[in-house]
Amino acid sequence: MPAKIRLQRHGRKRYAFYHIVVADGRAPRDGRLIERIGSYNPNTNPATIDLDFDKALDWLTKGAQPTDTVRAILSYKGVLYKKHLLGGVAKGAFDEDEADRRFEAWLADKEAKIQAKKDRLSKESDSEKAKRLEAEAKINAERAEAIAKRNADLAAEAKAAAAPEEAEEEVVEETVAEAPVKETPAAEAPAAEAPAEEAPAAEAKAEEAPAEKPAEEAPAAEEKPAEKPEAEKPAAEEPKAEDEEKKAE
Repeated sequence: MPAKIRLQRHGRKRYAFYHIVVADGRAPRDGRLIERIGSYNPNTNPATIDLDFDKALDWLTKGAQPTDTVRAILSYKGVLYKKHLLGGVAKGAFDEDEADRRFEAWLADKEAKIQAKKDRLSKESDSEKAKRLEAEAKINAERAEAIAKRNADLAAEAKAAAAPEEAEEEVVEETVAEAPVKETPAAEAPAAEAPAEEAPAAEAKAEEAPAEKPAEEAPAAEEKPAEKPEAEKPAAEEPKAEDEEKKAE
């Protein structure tokens, strides 16, 4: 059975890379190999292919059969096209210099296509990054606006809640401020009227004092009527006057 050019799996789960190997067709995929001629990493864009061009071409000319994936890799790297040109040289369709010229032109065109693809992917990556940054900036702006609105609402609620308290404080301050103005006349009035009030009190005391004295002297006044008989003595003495008149006659 002819040799086969196949991929040998390596790497971890969901991140596999492959070795391009030449092995016996009866050997298992990851079994014994004859020669390793390159590697293939599909995790990058575009895929990374490292291939020994001359060895691959040599094994193809010897009759090694590539698998479908390896055939696509060899076509991508130009190994199959080079084999085709060598077949044309062997048939005498053109000489080896013409084959090399054609291959160089194909290789330059292929490299230009690969570079164009890389540039396109780079631009797409940059534009996608710019769009992502713009979207993030928009989200951040909306978030900042929402936070500012929420803070403004909270401040308005706090102000509205504090407004009644401030109004009560203002009313209390106004009442406190007005209270001395209203009470000062009342405070001054007692001070001004205090002597007037005290004067009646003193007069009351003065009145009370004489009132008490007549109360004490009342018995004396009552005793005077008891002494009225002494006042009536002249009436008793009147006969003496009459006697004197008689004597005078």
